[in-house]
Amino acid sequence: MTGTQGARPHRVRLRRWRRNPLRRRSDLAEAWLMLATLLLALLVGVFAGGTAAGVVNGSIEDRREGTRPVPAVLVEDAAHALPASATEDGDGGVWAKVRWTAFDGAVHTGRAEVDAGAKAGAEVTVWNDSAGRLTSAPPEGAEARFQIVMAGITVAVATGGLVVLGGWLCRCRMQWRRLAEWEAEWQRVEPSWRKRMTG
Repeated sequence: MTGTQGARPHRVRLRRWRRNPLRRRSDLAEAWLMLATLLLALLVGVFAGGTAAGVVNGSIEDRREGTRPVPAVLVEDAAHALPASATEDGDGGVWAKVRWTAFDGAVHTGRAEVDAGAKAGAEVTVWNDSAGRLTSAPPEGAEARFQIVMAGITVAVATGGLVVLGGWLCRCRMQWRRLAEWEAEWQRVEPSWRKRMTG
């Protein structure tokens, strides 16, 4: 037994970029395609992610400008209200009935998230939109930054992934075409090989 038996074949780095008699034009084209795909995925991903983060930031700013905190009065004990966690992510609060006066002077009632231990008659703060309807408070601080960053990352990864997928499909098409060319060439060469083997 020799010392090289069972050893892994040596892999040549950047083999498609190096000049050698075995390199085909399709190898070089495939190398350029993958390089262009990676660069395009990076650029498009960064651009799309930045755009998405800007859109989310603008949306949050619009919500801040379009909503206002309004004092309200709790109409019922919070202990008898529906837990907020049963309908959406809450911080231990409940959905209790409240009454507030809108900016136009009209009195409204509705359900808002309040502390679970609040009693009827307690003052709470709710948020109104420009029409005087109840709305959720706009995200602030870390929560707003988290939404902006996650939107940017998600869109960047998704967009870059689509570009990479497109490049990979193009590469597969090139490989299928190369295999078809090999098959056609072998069909031309095979008869002469058979004559040599049988002759």
